[in-house]
Amino acid sequence: MALVEYSSDEKTVAVVTMNSGENRLNPAFIKTYLDVLDQVERETTASTLVVSSSHEKIFSNGLDLEWLRPVFQNREINVISDFFYLMNRLYKRILLYPMITVAAVNGHAFAAGAILTCAFDFRFMRSDRGYFCLPEIDLGMPFLPGMLALLKKAIPMYLLEELQYTGKRLTAAECEKHHIITRACPVETLMDEAMAFAKSLNKQRGIIREMKSRMYHEIVQALDNQDGSYIESAKYVY
Repeated sequence: MALVEYSSDEKTVAVVTMNSGENRLNPAFIKTYLDVLDQVERETTASTLVVSSSHEKIFSNGLDLEWLRPVFQNREINVISDFFYLMNRLYKRILLYPMITVAAVNGHAFAAGAILTCAFDFRFMRSDRGYFCLPEIDLGMPFLPGMLALLKKAIPMYLLEELQYTGKRLTAAECEKHHIITRACPVETLMDEAMAFAKSLNKQRGIIREMKSRMYHEIVQALDNQDGSYIESAKYVY
């Protein structure tokens, strides 16, 4: 089974499934994800993208710390730099994707995995299990500029301050209350509701691309200009 794969539905919706266990972000996973997004854009006529996970209770648990920890400990600066720019490529690719994007969050979305959901246009989340959480305060990992920009896009500032400084876990119902997600759904109907919503949004790629490029200009700048923040972050981690 591929780390990430896609299928098409009735020509207007493409469904991408993450199959890498907890879907932690590492170079191999991100590169496969980017390749699949390229394939969807090139090979389908879809106007909407729905992304979910094959894991029964996890959407994405964030950075692959088992891979990243020794890289930080050994101060492999070039590897660290390349990785965080690669990760920002994925965030930016989803943010500016020339289709309306919907995250069907079928389980936990933690740390960089929670930030990943913020790059999508809309988020649906299962209501019976799974948390949205930013535990970086406890991991000793300050957010990079691009991460903060994405979080501010999806989370109201009054709540983002609380989540950042406490590491509080939010349920789907709480996320819906604060408009982080569009809808909280029972897991049995999550994909059906996300797909029905996606099928109702058959918009042209050209206008979607242009609207996103204008709306998210400042977020893109933050993602492109990290100014070595990833290196500075290492001293807080190890």
